[in-house]
Amino acid sequence: MPSYLYTAKTKTGGTKTGTLEAPDQHQLANFLRKQGLVLISAEAIAKEEENGRFDLKNILQKIGWVSLVEKMLFSRHLSIMIKAGLSLNQALKILAKQSENPKFKKIVNQVEENIRQGQSFSNSLAKFPKVFNELYVSMIRVGETSGNLDKVLKILAEQMRKDHELISRVRGAMIYPSVIIIAMIGIGILMMIMVVPKLTDVFTELDMELPLSTQIIISLSNFLQNHSLLGLIILIGLIILVRLGLKNKKVKRTLHKIYLYLPILSNLVQKINSARFARTLSSLIESGTPIVEALKIVAGTLGNIHFQEALIDSAEQVQKGKELSQALNKYENIYPPMVSQMIQVGEQTGSLSDILKNLADFYEEEVDNITKNLSSVIEPIVMIVIGAAVGFFAISMIQPMYSMMGGL
Repeated sequence: MPSYLYTAKTKTGGTKTGTLEAPDQHQLANFLRKQGLVLISAEAIAKEEENGRFDLKNILQKIGWVSLVEKMLFSRHLSIMIKAGLSLNQALKILAKQSENPKFKKIVNQVEENIRQGQSFSNSLAKFPKVFNELYVSMIRVGETSGNLDKVLKILAEQMRKDHELISRVRGAMIYPSVIIIAMIGIGILMMIMVVPKLTDVFTELDMELPLSTQIIISLSNFLQNHSLLGLIILIGLIILVRLGLKNKKVKRTLHKIYLYLPILSNLVQKINSARFARTLSSLIESGTPIVEALKIVAGTLGNIHFQEALIDSAEQVQKGKELSQALNKYENIYPPMVSQMIQVGEQTGSLSDILKNLADFYEEEVDNITKNLSSVIEPIVMIVIGAAVGFFAISMIQPMYSMMGGL
């Protein structure tokens, strides 16, 4: 049975908000009527998977991870409560109670306590940068100043919903090749530990000269058998080194440059960053954030360092009096020409936020189309890699046998 977050009026004209399970909204209204309440609005609350099933999200919650979906629902429900007339403190208390994530519950309670002590909502959220990023805090600050906090929260919820959809599409496209590659590595290790040693014994008994490729496989097999713990430590060390290397600005810049020139990937990177740029900038402009500040905030949300730097430079140009479309023109190799052209139309017609929203919809649809076909493009590449690996192993281990049989 679904749960609903409801807002209702009491007989005395007061407002009450809470959660209640009901088969549908009609039954919910009947339940509340029996309690002397009149239903004003209701929204179904997304529920987690049933207990007893393996759920990665539940595990991540236990170790203190707050998901994008949780923040999206928090923003949406808070927007509804504030619009219904509840005070910010009341709304935060209710949301903290219904949160199933211990870390998020603690953060919301702390935010509510800070507000009670006289701090602003935006400053309270800014104390938790790992959960509420600069974009979120800046938009909340604008909402507080303009008195449109409920509207800004609704925009943020929509922004996060779109971000979640975009991330899900890309991740979904990468699941198949990732599973195949992990399975191939696992099978390869099993072959090295269980199959190769038996063939090595045969070659040792025959005392025959082995090709270089066969010697490499046998050496790797011996290492995995005799030094498995050391091999695991080396693997973990390599993963840590790669992660540290990816945080290095020079390494990141080089990799991000390569991404912009790789077939298929370059098109995807360009469209993902363009979609996020357009969607986020539209939300900030709609919330009332000044354009220069908005551009700097958006730069921090983009994944590719070259897109970030182009936007920061564009913000400086806009601050000097240049139009955004003109500032982006010199970055046509990064931002597609369509971006600057559409922005120019928005600047001329005074509807930049709407134009950016349409632009974001267009590029998100493009990303969707690319990711739908990505598996069919990656599949033959993965098959070629697997075939090459299997072929190398087969030739390396079978060639000595043919040599042995030829010598009989």
